Amino acid sequence: MQKKIPQRQCMGCRERKPKRDMIRVVRMTDGTVNLDFGGKMNGRGAYVCPDVECLKKARKSRALERCLETEIPQEVYDRLEKEMEAGSRG
Repeated sequence: MQKKIPQRQCMGCRERKPKRDMIRVVRMTDGTVNLDFGGKMNGRGAYVCPDVECLKKARKSRALERCLETEIPQEVYDRLEKEMEAGSRG
């Protein structure tokens, strides 16, 4: 029997994809927002495809803010964009 692969929905394109292929943005219990590449941090999480276009859509619709129920700092968006651009080259 094949092992079930966990699926998550991207906040930008709204497509369901394997959890491992996505970037998790997590609101920690103290209210700070971080990127979680291991998928193990405690807190409420939202997922985005590692694609700059998906990030732009999520940002425009404020989907991450709604999902995490908090304001997302500019530094988090900047870091997300930097990680996506670095990943697309490698």
